[in-house]
Amino acid sequence: MNIFYNVRRTGLVLALMLILTFTTACGASQTKTSNPIVTNQNSEYGQLERGNSAAGQDFGDWVIKTGKGLIKDAYVRDRNKLGVVISPKVLPTEVKALTKSLVQGFRHNFPNQDLTILIYAPDKKLILTARYDTQSQQIDYQQAS
Repeated sequence: MNIFYNVRRTGLVLALMLILTFTTACGASQTKTSNPIVTNQNSEYGQLERGNSAAGQDFGDWVIKTGKGLIKDAYVRDRNKLGVVISPKVLPTEVKALTKSLVQGFRHNFPNQDLTILIYAPDKKLILTARYDTQSQQIDYQQAS
């Protein structure tokens, strides 16, 4: 009986060693053949379309959705910079009012920091930069030249 127990225990140990050896080797070969950089680039590319953070991505999506056709594209970078491409429907006299609304929404979602809003024409040329100063709570508008 003691011999049977030793043979069974030895066989179990050998089987366990073989399983661990093969699963470790297969796992190592999968790591070498898969390309984690490509996977990360693909997932980061999706985030970079509207924002380089989850909150930025969500806010960029929200800006597009609530823009009701006035905003063609939007992106958020570093939780303090918003870039917006307006549609041809936006009149030149409406750009400043639209920017002020964007500052208010951006400030609500990313509080307690200075913010920059970049407004681009439909041809993606910069037309206005607005800087919100959190201490003075003022917006400084600069027309692009």
